[in-house]
Amino acid sequence: MSPEQKKFMKNIKINKIKIMFWQLFIIITFFLIWEILVNTGVLSAFIYSSPSRIIKTILDLIKDHNFFIHIYITLKEVLISFIIGTSLGFIIAIILYEFPFLAKVMDPFLTMLNSLPKVALGPLIIIICGANTKSIILMALLINLIVSIITIYNGFLQTDEYRLKLFKTMHANKRQILFNLVIPSSYQTIISSFKLGIAQTLIGVIMGEFLVSKQGIGYLIVYGKQVFNLHLVMSGIVLLALISYILYKLITILEKKLLKHI
Repeated sequence: MSPEQKKFMKNIKINKIKIMFWQLFIIITFFLIWEILVNTGVLSAFIYSSPSRIIKTILDLIKDHNFFIHIYITLKEVLISFIIGTSLGFIIAIILYEFPFLAKVMDPFLTMLNSLPKVALGPLIIIICGANTKSIILMALLINLIVSIITIYNGFLQTDEYRLKLFKTMHANKRQILFNLVIPSSYQTIISSFKLGIAQTLIGVIMGEFLVSKQGIGYLIVYGKQVFNLHLVMSGIVLLALISYILYKLITILEKKLLKHI
């Protein structure tokens, strides 16, 4: 490696460290200001809680052996919904790409379903599936599936036309074009759909837990609201933010590994 390359790589590492430093600085500063404002009475401790009270609430949940159960339930529902949604979304996007006439027929329906607030379907889902985990997974699946189909399908449509013509002039069949050109060219879009899908799935799961669950982070938030324990409500919100960040990071790691093979 030349001195210029070493210098370039060193600058990249330094830049990453700077970014991480400022991210941590913003988070720590935010929580410090929050704690100070509550302790000085500027903000109401009853309404806004505080970082110290949130930590105490989480520790109490751990002592009562409830913490990991609620985390596990929510993560299980998210992962099941996400895997099913992205898998079906990928398959349906391929079908729509291979059959343009069908894609044109389905386009207004996909748009309509995407814009429809899924929480409005909550009562109907509960009647069909019952007040159980199936309803939560189905609600999250409906949110994730439509987003995955639209995002991945649009990624397929962005495939370079000149490359498509090149494959066709070399007498490549539809299967070869799909698996050797269209899908590899859409890796970035597919990963983006994963990032968007995991966030949408988490939203759907929490919406479902608000309606029917007796366990999970969504249930903790609803229960905290019902008994006016806003420390528990804020703890649930903080846990959701943390889980969302971890899931996003896992998708980012997957993205880096996949893009290395392109």
